[in-house]
Amino acid sequence: MRYLLGIDAGTTALKAVLFDQEGRALGRAIQEYQLLTPAPDRAELEPERYWLACCSCTRALLNEVNVDPRHIAALAISSQGETLVVVDEAGDPLYPAIVWLDNRSQAEADDISAQFGVETVYQVTGQPEITPTWPATKILWLRRHQPQVFARAYKFLLLEDYLLFRFTGHFLANPCLLSSSLLFDIRRKRWWSEMLDFIGVTAQRLPEVHESGQAVSELSAKAAHETGLWQGTIAATGGMDQALAALGAGNTRPGLITENTGSALAVVATLGQPVFDPGAVIPCHYHALPDTYFLLPWGQTAGMALRWFRDVFGWEELEEAGRTGADAYVLLTAAAAEVPPGAEGLVALPHLMGAACPEFNPAARGVWFGIGLHHTKAHFVRAILESVAYMLRRNVEVLEELGVAVREIRSLGGGARSPLWNQIKADALGVPLVTMTNEEQACLGAAILAGSAVGIYPSPQEAVRKLVKLADRWEPDPGTKPIYDQAYNLYVRLYNNVEELFTLTRE
Repeated sequence: MRYLLGIDAGTTALKAVLFDQEGRALGRAIQEYQLLTPAPDRAELEPERYWLACCSCTRALLNEVNVDPRHIAALAISSQGETLVVVDEAGDPLYPAIVWLDNRSQAEADDISAQFGVETVYQVTGQPEITPTWPATKILWLRRHQPQVFARAYKFLLLEDYLLFRFTGHFLANPCLLSSSLLFDIRRKRWWSEMLDFIGVTAQRLPEVHESGQAVSELSAKAAHETGLWQGTIAATGGMDQALAALGAGNTRPGLITENTGSALAVVATLGQPVFDPGAVIPCHYHALPDTYFLLPWGQTAGMALRWFRDVFGWEELEEAGRTGADAYVLLTAAAAEVPPGAEGLVALPHLMGAACPEFNPAARGVWFGIGLHHTKAHFVRAILESVAYMLRRNVEVLEELGVAVREIRSLGGGARSPLWNQIKADALGVPLVTMTNEEQACLGAAILAGSAVGIYPSPQEAVRKLVKLADRWEPDPGTKPIYDQAYNLYVRLYNNVEELFTLTRE
């Protein structure tokens, strides 16, 4: 029996899951990390912290499972998008990783917009707005504000590129992860030379580009020593976490929709060719499968909003969890389940670090509306859960306007563990929602690519047919539709009415 290792480098934690060839998860390890926020618009983490989390997870995983490391045939990495890591020729980081949530490069985003125009950027890269999230803006910021770092930089990497280098010593990237960098032409599958010229880098200062699911090499001796893995294990190219989660949920052909409520919210609609939204609000990405694309409406803060509430206001639940071993999230949502749909008039905007689709407003922030003396902590928790459902509904409506049929939603991420949240989403959208037997879809998607790279599976599509299995199904409750329609309309009107105030508060 040969085994496969899937690694998911997320925004707030890194996970590693070991699978057998039937897709069964044999063990799982997770290591959280706390982002550094030295200023309101900044989000950073030392790159070494990601690698140490990776090493901690692989060693913990090997301690948990009864598997000889020599039987782990291959690994691949699912990664958060857009996080930038700058390294010297030895691969040592020169600056903290600038996390995708970071908005420091607004002026650079404005300059790129003035130079190229939104329509040109959209048609080349698939990104309908030019925001500080994209790595091209961050590289230009480094050139202007950290010239010594910029001058010493040998390679500008995304997070998966950096971890793949730590595993193999090779600087490689993949089109799937590069789609949202503003550096890559998604239709021609090559670097966008005009953008590179404008921000002042050459292709030689970027990694080589290989399709997802390609074997790179065996692990380096140093990586094997630090991770506890076998040096003969093959590392393969992975991809963006949302694409790999979709792959792990069987979303490999047109007509299937997945939603992933993790730290952020992401919706994936798979396409056989690139589709560009006439309204220019929905991003189009290159998939982890060759010559396949997907639409990706997304939101900045989804599960992260609930985590923030837990950490700041859920001290009683955290204390009980520490004392009894219960899950603080379960305690919070159990109380929220006693609150009627619509949270008795309490509506939230969950945009704690800016808004993405369809608003694209980095100045947006969280809002609570309709607070009354009758509202309790449980109401606030339910309002957060419902606000994410409304954000999902707003983006699904845009997909439907583009002709994407949404008959069923496959729900992924940490949010899918909550029966209450699943029912709220089904009710708010009026569409059945299905969960998967394996809740670590991004890691499973990475394992599928790794297994295909070394010939365990003939193709990723064949692996999907063999490994992906559905679990539970939530049907929408027609009785809640009028309540959620009214609350959703209020959610949309609330954002539209306070949008101007977000800008005023940042002046």
